[in-house]
Amino acid sequence: MPRFLVVLGVVVALAAGACAVWPERWAFNAPVANALFGWEENPPAAGVVQKRIQVPEGFSISLYARGLSRARALRFTPSGDLLVSQPRLGRVTLLARDEDENGEPDGRRTLLSGLNRPYGVDFREGWLYVAETDAVGRIRYDADARSVSGEFERLVTGLPRGGNHWTRSLRFGPDGWMYVSIGSSCNVCEEQEERRASLMRFRPDGSDGEIYATGLRNTVGFDWRPETGELFGTDNGRDMLGDDFPPCELNRIEQGGFYGWPYANGAKVPDPDVGEGHSERIATSIGPAHAFVAHTAPLGLTFLRGSHWPVGYRGAGLAALHGSWNRTRKSGYKVVSLHFGERGTVTERDFVWGFEEDENVIGRPVDVAEGPDGAIYISDDFTGSIYRVIHGDGAAGRLPTELASGLPAATNPFTGMDEKEREQRADRGRALYEHYFCAQCHEGIRAKEGVIVVPLAGLSARYGVADMERFIHTPTPPMPALELTDEERRDMAVWLLSTYP
Repeated sequence: MPRFLVVLGVVVALAAGACAVWPERWAFNAPVANALFGWEENPPAAGVVQKRIQVPEGFSISLYARGLSRARALRFTPSGDLLVSQPRLGRVTLLARDEDENGEPDGRRTLLSGLNRPYGVDFREGWLYVAETDAVGRIRYDADARSVSGEFERLVTGLPRGGNHWTRSLRFGPDGWMYVSIGSSCNVCEEQEERRASLMRFRPDGSDGEIYATGLRNTVGFDWRPETGELFGTDNGRDMLGDDFPPCELNRIEQGGFYGWPYANGAKVPDPDVGEGHSERIATSIGPAHAFVAHTAPLGLTFLRGSHWPVGYRGAGLAALHGSWNRTRKSGYKVVSLHFGERGTVTERDFVWGFEEDENVIGRPVDVAEGPDGAIYISDDFTGSIYRVIHGDGAAGRLPTELASGLPAATNPFTGMDEKEREQRADRGRALYEHYFCAQCHEGIRAKEGVIVVPLAGLSARYGVADMERFIHTPTPPMPALELTDEERRDMAVWLLSTYP
């Protein structure tokens, strides 16, 4: 028998017996071939999907695409195609939008290849940005032609590479900055590289890089809550402290904030290995906004932006729980919804579950994206698949592309509007902005005392003119609904997009 197979057999046997023999804190309980070697299983048959994988009443789920080895991060293009990063293969794949509505992509092709473990992808002003494990680059992208052109230009180089957490998530914020997460190099240790276990941000050209927040062990998923503009991120708690500690985290990430790792876990609980002697740092750390079950490994996070979702889901967050390995009984392996109440309370509910049942695993969710068709898409790196979730029959769920999570608007939101009309509407829109004292909530130097300012920036990365009109007509709280005519709403939309592109 080949030596490799002997070693593999020993590893599998040890893993299988870990729960019964090893101390709880050293337990290894995960799909062994997948967790250790990245080997994939075949996607479940359609009948198994419908019978085993569950969603809340009124929703339905189907297998949208398969054969995407190690599918990870998802992002929709401005024209509604879906990009899937495949870091282990060094490439980014494009799935053509389902125009014939048969429940699967109309085609697929490799968009980029030869990259160094590409993970996070996003768009801005005609550029496709990709975060590799040690760099961030961009290339020109034609959404209509579904093609890139020119050379892939690395804007940020020399990011710390390797270690336990090598993925680099990337997302443009409403302030126009490019945010990049960098996980820790270890389970628990005091890093020598200050960029480790942090969230950084850069200008779109890669300049002015700065550390935005620290003490984030491995924040793979992050997004801005539409109602408030607050930035939230998932974080994976450390291993080897038993089945039920520490919790994984949802953090409300503030600029300059320190979130505890490696000195504290969960709600400022000192770490038994490195916490001693760091009481001051622990006391000033920021505890989680919500605690997930220990070791569930929350990865992708997105907030729903469509108005067609049923009451209770509009504006909710969706987090992909990749699933535990350091636990005697498996936990996670599902997608959960996060519902925000008054005073910052967060309620977690199962949204897609059944990927793990009685210790048997048929899927490991990685990322979640809201599509321009009003559906939710979920990547699964266990079988190399993409799942699609709709509400009702899906017909009412179609969104303008710009409203889907993470989608940029068209490069020019004023296409078809001549310059004179644009200037006239912008002038009238500014007068309305002043008349309704909007600056009191959106401009720091003019804000009312005690008001939490919601800065306006990067609006054209999320809205076209018509979409901005709809938002002004039915805004999300706490923004008030203004008594405006259709023409006045259009005037204000043009001014906002002209002033805060």
